[in-house]
Amino acid sequence: QVQLVESGGGLVQAGGSLRLSCAAPGRTFSTYRMGWFRQAPGKEREFVAAINWSGGDTYYADSVKGRFTISKDNAKNTVYLRMNNLKPEDTAVYCCAARPAGRYDYAYWGRGTQVTVSS
Repeated sequence: QVQLVESGGGLVQAGGSLRLSCAAPGRTFSTYRMGWFRQAPGKEREFVAAINWSGGDTYYADSVKGRFTISKDNAKNTVYLRMNNLKPEDTAVYCCAARPAGRYDYAYWGRGTQVTVSS
């Protein structure tokens, strides 16, 4: 079992920035693909960004491309999501997830951190 703990959410005005962190105490991310997902009230969960185990490949939803940056620090067992130029439609609970090597699904999920963007 991998426990994921997100932090860094909060209330920000439109155009502002936040950096989310996702840590796995006592575990290593070195062989996991890590992803960020979000869920707004009344909507289904959607993919935001992902990064492969080496950090060499990143993937983004079209809605955040150019504004969000995912990165990871394997030495710190932490994944980050830098969010710039935030928009009210980015308001959601953001969760990180881990996909072990050899699997096609995200097996482990954090509880999430709330991001609220005011207009």
